[in-house]
Order: sequence, then structure tokens, then C-alpha cells
Amino acid sequence: MSVKKLGSSCKTLNKKNHGVPFILSAPAGTGKTTLVKKLTSEADHIVRNVSYTTRSPRGNEENGKDYHFISFQDFERKIKKGDFLEYAEVFGNFYGTCKESVNKLLVGGFDAVLILDTQGALKIKEFLEGVYIFMSPPSLEELESRLINRKTEKPEDLIRRLSWAHHEIEQAKYYDYHIVNCQIEKAYQALKSIFHAEKFKIRK
Repeated sequence: MSVKKLGSSCKTLNKKNHGVPFILSAPAGTGKTTLVKKLTSEADHIVRNVSYTTRSPRGNEENGKDYHFISFQDFERKIKKGDFLEYAEVFGNFYGTCKESVNKLLVGGFDAVLILDTQGALKIKEFLEGVYIFMSPPSLEELESRLINRKTEKPEDLIRRLSWAHHEIEQAKYYDYHIVNCQIEKAYQALKSIFHAEKFKIRK
């Protein structure tokens, strides 16, 4: 049974149910975005929530699809208006999760995937009931190799990211699930199995 078929049957049986928030954290370069794109392409009931950020687009990233790219001034205005479920500063740039967009997905019956760093994830874990998943690389050495190969990091940024990755991996114990991405297809199957199981979980 494919994810899409599973989603269709669950929608039919649970039309009045809200969707489930899935919060995914992982160090940069671990492959989380690739896996989420694959998952959402196979399952029409699973949708990635698009976060806001003040950083510039990388490579082929598209505004409104990968992130909502906005200025520091606009980000500050959203903070003052209380638009964010959570927000955090990472390496000099801000990232935020819009309350309204997440709520629309959940009320609409969609399972919302929130890709957050550990700061944001552990912050909302205090008040948002959801499924918290951490993904880590097989080693920091392998992560360094992946970051070098993707050619998006300056040498000084690479050092900072590896240091921060070490800190993030230590936070994995606070999550519900921990996937080690040694091989992309195995990691994907593990991630998909979590979504399958959680759709059938009895929530009281």
C-alpha cells in the first residue's frame, strides 16, 4: 500500500479529524528537505509548512515554495504582530513558523510537516502536541563531507555548522523518534513508517 492510498483511506474514514503536526529537526546537510519533498510528493494529505526566513535563497530555492524570503524589517513586524508560532535566530538569520498557515493545514485535515531547528522545536514542544522526529547523520565526519560537496558553505560557516550540529544531536533525546540517515532510501522508509503508524494511532 502506498502512502497516497493510505492517506486517501484515512481521509475518508476521518473527515472531521484535524491533521497531525509532524516536527522534523536535523543538522543542515542531513537530507531532511530531500526526504520531506519525496514524502509530500507521494502523499497528498502530507504538506510541508513553508517557514519565513531573512536569509537569501540558495541555489534553486524558490520564494513561497522552499521558504518565504523576507527582510529583517518585515520579520520584525511579524514578531510584533504575534504572527509566529515560534521563531529563532540561526547564524545571523531569523526563521519563523506562521501560526495561521499551520492552523489552516491542520484544520483542513492535512498532516503538517514543520522543519525546525532544535531551538524552535523544543520551544513549541511545551505547548504543541505533535510527533517530534530527529534525524542525524551517521557521523560528524560524514556530515562535513556532505556540506563540502553541496558547496553552499563558506569555510567559516562550515565550522560553525558542524559545531552547532554537535549541539543539535545532543538534543535528539527530547524527540519521539530518532532516524540516522546512513542511506537515503532506508532513512526514507523509516520516516514513512512513522507517518503510517501515527495516522492509525488512537488520539484521546
